[in-house]
Amino acid sequence: MQPTRRGLAALARALTGIACCSALLLPAAPAAAQEKVTYNMAWLPQGSSVGVIVAQAQGYFRELGLETAIVRGYGGNRTANELDQGQFEFGYVDPISLVLNRANGGKIRMIGAINTRWPAGICFDTKRHQPKTPADMKGLRLGGGSASPVHNVVPAWLEANRQPKDSIRLLRMDPAVVDASLIEGRIDLAECWRASNRAVTQKQAAAAGVTLGWIEYSDFGLDAYGSGFAASEDLIRKRPEVVKKFLRASYRGYEFAMANPEQAADLMVKMFPTTDRAVALAQIKDMNDLLVDPAAKAKGLGYLREDRMGATVQFVDKAFGLGGKVKPQDAYTNDLLAP
Repeated sequence: MQPTRRGLAALARALTGIACCSALLLPAAPAAAQEKVTYNMAWLPQGSSVGVIVAQAQGYFRELGLETAIVRGYGGNRTANELDQGQFEFGYVDPISLVLNRANGGKIRMIGAINTRWPAGICFDTKRHQPKTPADMKGLRLGGGSASPVHNVVPAWLEANRQPKDSIRLLRMDPAVVDASLIEGRIDLAECWRASNRAVTQKQAAAAGVTLGWIEYSDFGLDAYGSGFAASEDLIRKRPEVVKKFLRASYRGYEFAMANPEQAADLMVKMFPTTDRAVALAQIKDMNDLLVDPAAKAKGLGYLREDRMGATVQFVDKAFGLGGKVKPQDAYTNDLLAP
C-alpha cells in the first residue's frame, strides 16, 4: 500500500524532530584548545608590566589562543635563573641578570625591548643635595640592597665619566630600608627606577615633606637597554609561534596603555586590587616614555638595536669582569617580533 501525501508529510516532520533532538543530545564541539603559558613580572605588579596586564584584561592573549598566567617575581637574578630552568615561559628580565645567567652557562635571550634605555637613576633629597653631574656626588653615601647590581654598576659608570670608581661611598643595606633611609636623611643617595620604585619613593617622600631629585645614568653615558621580555632558547626553538603570539598580544597591550593610561591604571587595579592607582598611573606614564626608541621607531615596539645591545653587553662585561664570555649576538633576537 502506497503512503498518502499527508502521510509522507507527517513522516518527514517526525524524522526532523528526531534529528533535532539527537543533535541536542550530542556533546558540543570543543573550543580550540588554549596553550598555557606563564609570565613572571620579576617583582610585584607595576607599570613595567602594564602591557601584559592589559593584554590579559582585554582578552588579547585569548584571541590568539593563549591562556596566560601572570605571576609575581622575586628580583631579576632569580627570575632569569628560573626562566632558564623552565619554571615559566616568559619573564621581565634585566640585561645584567640575563648576561650573568649566560656567563654561567644559561641559555636565555632577550626577545623584545620594554625599557629601550636604562631606566635607573640616583635619587636624592633636593633640600640636602643638588648634584648636577657624577662629579658632584663625590663623597656622598649611596645605599643599595646587599645583592643589588648597583654595587657593580656605579663604579663602572663613574669610571666611564672619568671619576674615581670609589668617589661615591656605596653601602650594602637591607633592601627594605633603603628608600626610608634616604627620606630620613640617613643616606645621601639611593638608586631609583622609572616605572618601578621611583613613583613609590616619590609618594613616600612627599608625605614626609621631602622633594626628590635625580640624575639618570642614561644622561651620563650609560647607553644600555633596561629590562625586556626574555625566553629560553629551548622555548624559542620548539614553540616559536607561541612566542610570537605572546609578544604580539603584549605589545598590543602596551599600545593600549600608551593611548589610554588612565584606563590601563584602572585595569591594573581591577586585576591587582592592592595596587595604589596613583602610583600605578605614574609608573605607566614612565613606561610609555621608555617604551619607544626614537632611533628604531620604524621597526615597531620591541625592536632591539644591534648597537645598543652591543653597548649593553659590553657595559655588563666591564662592570662584572666577565672577560668577554657573552657575545651580544647570543643575548638577544628580533626574529619573534611581528614584522
